[in-house]
Amino acid sequence: MGERKDLNFETVKREVVASRGVVATNNPLGSAAGVEMLARGGNAFDAAVASLFALTVAEPMMVSMFGAGFFVVRDGSTGKVETIDNYAVAPSAATEDMYTIVKDRKPGQLLFQTEGRKNAVGHLAVGVPGNLKAWEHVAEKYGRLTMRELISPAIRFAREGYRATEYLAYNLENTKSDLERFPASREIYLPQGKPLKAGSKVVMRDYAETLEKVAKQGSSYLYNGDLRRAVVEEMEANGGLITMEDLEGYRLIPREPVTGTYRDEYEVYAMPPGSSGGTHIIQMLNMLERFDVGPMGFGTAEHLHTAAEVLKIAFADRQRYMGDPSRVRNPVAGLTSKAYAEERVREIGENAKVYHPGSPHDYEGEGSCTTHVTTMDSDGNMVAATQTLNGLFGSRVMVPGTGMLLNNCMALFDPRPGRANSVAGGKRMLSSMSPTLVMKNGEPFLALGGTGGTRIFPEVCQALVNIIDFRMTLQQALEAPRFWTMGIKGTPGEKLLLEEGFEEDAISGLVGRGHEVVSMPKIGGSVNAIMRDAAGMLHGGGCWRTDSSPAGLSGGLAPPKAMRQGPPV
Repeated sequence: MGERKDLNFETVKREVVASRGVVATNNPLGSAAGVEMLARGGNAFDAAVASLFALTVAEPMMVSMFGAGFFVVRDGSTGKVETIDNYAVAPSAATEDMYTIVKDRKPGQLLFQTEGRKNAVGHLAVGVPGNLKAWEHVAEKYGRLTMRELISPAIRFAREGYRATEYLAYNLENTKSDLERFPASREIYLPQGKPLKAGSKVVMRDYAETLEKVAKQGSSYLYNGDLRRAVVEEMEANGGLITMEDLEGYRLIPREPVTGTYRDEYEVYAMPPGSSGGTHIIQMLNMLERFDVGPMGFGTAEHLHTAAEVLKIAFADRQRYMGDPSRVRNPVAGLTSKAYAEERVREIGENAKVYHPGSPHDYEGEGSCTTHVTTMDSDGNMVAATQTLNGLFGSRVMVPGTGMLLNNCMALFDPRPGRANSVAGGKRMLSSMSPTLVMKNGEPFLALGGTGGTRIFPEVCQALVNIIDFRMTLQQALEAPRFWTMGIKGTPGEKLLLEEGFEEDAISGLVGRGHEVVSMPKIGGSVNAIMRDAAGMLHGGGCWRTDSSPAGLSGGLAPPKAMRQGPPV
């Protein structure tokens, strides 16, 4: 598929195309670590795990071993798609009334902002993590290389140092007042009391030692060993809740992927609850399938109005129904039903509306912030892994002497008691992260995911529609201007947000249909993706919104004839 020349935007970055494997991450060192594993004889799973460890060094504001996430993977040898829920859980001592919500929210404050921001910054914001256990599990079950090999690039980057990017420096500046509260975080990221500047060398010797011990002892170092003890001592000294038993008792949850089809030939596999993202991607695709989207034209008032109304319906259902599936009944089968989509689409008219939750239970029948790494190889292995600290630098707490940042995943709970997503001890908080795999007529086609909180599943859905309906190249699909709305009064998505780049006549058309439009320089975070073309070549892309830098490996080892000697001459 050639590049469309009639679009009113130009891409900033370029795709990478390779034959053996591609790694797409939000930082060049993350992608370099993954490609190094491919060159060592590893597969897409090895590449994903190595990339994630490297990103804990080079993209520390987004991911940590002490974080949370989801994997959607395809084993090329069997064709089976599986998911891994390694999201954080609330400490056992957590209660639904442990935070006090801000009564009179000011414009720009988060929906779940609490007094003293205790659910977002500091030790009470930290959930029991799943990342390290999941990375080890993926490596052992699917990979070819040892943990020592997979962690080696991260150790090298931490010990020898790397240069801070503009993006890292920008995020440090924005979190300076929080980071300076915690001595270990301040020492690394605010030397002499000032945030690191772009080009500064970042050396993390304590973290290199921590990684060395993980390479030797595996995840037990965190969940059963000395690192666990260091974390719990930090919690006990500062009013945190995580205990030795919380860490030892953490378990990964394998889940069946939520699945759907789009326009007959595309099969979509995504993360089920505890993420809401996969369910709502399929719900939105089911609704969009009822429209002939392509001929509307990308970015027209008709396209944007239709897609915005679909988004508002999905968010209305999300707020009402979704939560930890061990505590709340999530009507996934109903929400992803084609018949339910048909019913909800009938509510969409020519003008903007406010939507209420539907009745997905009637359609169930008998059934029931962040980094993203995408990898794919020539054997048909596919990985979409979205992993997070939740907020920038998580809770901002670094455990002294370890170099390891702790998450602030407790901020994802609704701090109001009695809600589907309220706090409870041992409960998984609701996420919007949406690692997604797409097959075309049964063959690997696309792996993707993104960053950006509740903007994640809308941006992933938009990228899919850009590729399938608007026939964009991968790079165009990822960098196209975005839109976002929740359509829920009192939320940050009450209005229709449009990224800069849409034409004035489209904006005027939306206003005429009753939308209150707000222009934004950026919506959400980076989406990175890998697409397999009809010839079997792998295309990797990442958008301009972060340091995303896909990398690939072509060529290969010398064939037998290269080792044969010809007759003497």
